[in-house]
Formats: sequence, C-alpha cells, structure tokens
Amino acid sequence: MTAQETAQAATQGYDWTAFSDREALAETLADRVAETLSAAIERRGAGFLAVSGGTTPGRFFAALSSRPIAWDKVTVTLVDERFVPPSSPRSNAALVADTLLRNAASAARFAPLYHAADSAADAAIAAEAELATLPWPLDAAVLGMGTDGHTASFFPDADTLPDLLDPHNARIVLPVEAASAGEPRLTLSMPRLTGAGFLALHIEGAEKRAVFEAAMQAAIQGDDRKPIRAVIEASPRPVNVFWAP
Repeated sequence: MTAQETAQAATQGYDWTAFSDREALAETLADRVAETLSAAIERRGAGFLAVSGGTTPGRFFAALSSRPIAWDKVTVTLVDERFVPPSSPRSNAALVADTLLRNAASAARFAPLYHAADSAADAAIAAEAELATLPWPLDAAVLGMGTDGHTASFFPDADTLPDLLDPHNARIVLPVEAASAGEPRLTLSMPRLTGAGFLALHIEGAEKRAVFEAAMQAAIQGDDRKPIRAVIEASPRPVNVFWAP
C-alpha cells in the first residue's frame, strides 16, 4: 500500500503492516503477541490468547513458542475449530499442540473448542461452559482469512451468518453449518473476538491481499460485506493486519 492508502486504511478500522518476507512477519507478530501477554500477566496475573488454524500460522507459532514469557500463566484457545477429534489431521487443536504448545509454550494451558458430542451444537454448549470460567476478555486474538473472505468460521454461506456476524451476540461459542466449510464447525462469537485487547489478521500471498482489498472496497461501495469486513467494522479498535508476499 502507498502512504496515502495506509492512512486511508487507518480511518477504515485497520492498520496495515507489510513485510518483505514471511519470516519477518512471523517474528514481529510473535513479539507483539508475547508483549501483549506479558503485559496482561503483569496487570492481572494471567494471559488469554486465541489463535487460528490452517497453513498460514506455522512460522508464527514456531516463533511464539520460544518467546520467554510466563507461559504457565497463559491460557490458549482457538478462534475456531472443525467438529473433529484431536486425532483427525484436520483438527486445529492438533495443529496447535504440535506447533505452538512446545518449547517454552508447552507450559501453557489449552482450552479446546471441540468436545465429543452428538452434534456441533452440543459441542458448542460444552465448550461454552468451559470457556465461561476463563479470564475474559481475550488479551490477544490472531485471525486468518480464506479466499472467500471468511474469518474465524464466519463463512459467507453459513446457515446462521446473521447470528455469526452479530456484534451483540451473547454466546461465547457458536456452531456453524456451511457447505463450503467441509464439516460442521465451532467458532468464538464476534464480540468475543472483537473484544480482544490486541486483534490481528495474519494473511500471506498476493491472492489474499487482493481478496482483503476487494472486501474493503466492496464495503465502501455498499455491496454485500465479506465476513472479514464485518469483523473490522465491529471492532472497537483498529485491527492490525500483518501481510507478507
């Protein structure tokens, strides 16, 4: 983005930071999250982090896992999860266990979204009961984004999209059914994400940059909002967008 575009982005509810490569992005994002968690621990004795799955956050997870903070005072949960057990190769919980909750971060507590149940709706209820005991609000949340403009499990074709994008939804965890999702999902609700003290969007590659910029432009023109734009509009503070080619 040009300097003018960056200034315009700030007025639209996000701060854009571009990096020359993905390793530099991962290191900087890890520093920001670690600093945020450390400040929370000093302030209230605990840190609370939500992270996303997928292929994008691998380098970030590796970098964050070695940051020397008081991980025994940190709880990690997921932004969203597939309704599959941790033994599944599609499990975000398994990804986080393998790539983030190791090295220094192995001391952190993990609060899963998936619970064995007859349905994603029942699993959401079980997850909500557990997460309700945690130290809200989130200190940091790191979102991803799909090429359809979805973030968390806010899929454009979700059966309950208005509920998912409701900035006043009282739920903590919501079930999601969407044809494009592949299987039922579980997701943190919009206000639980936008309530994070530090809210970041981590995207990589030219295609996702184009999707993001198109979503922002579509909103300006009054077209149907992509879910990522709805999150940015709902956030009470600018969303930190980290991008690398």
